[in-house]
Amino acid sequence: MQVLGWKEWGSLPDIGIERIHMKVDTGAKTSCLHAFKLEPFERDGKAWLTIYMHPKQDSLQEHCFEAPIFEKREVTDSGGHTELRYVIRTRLVLGQFDHVVELTLTNRDTMKFRMLLGRQAMRHHFTVDPAAAHLLGE
Repeated sequence: MQVLGWKEWGSLPDIGIERIHMKVDTGAKTSCLHAFKLEPFERDGKAWLTIYMHPKQDSLQEHCFEAPIFEKREVTDSGGHTELRYVIRTRLVLGQFDHVVELTLTNRDTMKFRMLLGRQAMRHHFTVDPAAAHLLGE
């Protein structure tokens, strides 16, 4: 089992994100990815999204990608607000971990991290050292 710090660097290679800074959040059930604009469309009879995001904090550099919609899900944030979010599935590479994970999509422009790594993605693969950071490298 790998040990994670409270923040880590990973990648989402299937959606073109080579490097993303994420907060390891044992209080969150599902992982979450920043998206400031979502455009639903249909491809071959299936629901898809065009997703626009800023992959780096403090940068307006845009990254756009498309992904099939896995589902829509009600999510309650840390402030107690419930929001209906799109969910996509994509590969996450984090140290030796290379698996498909579920990501809810929401605007995180006002948050410090563009991604939260939730419990579902971590279970059976990681333990967390809350006093450490970047244990898997910069």
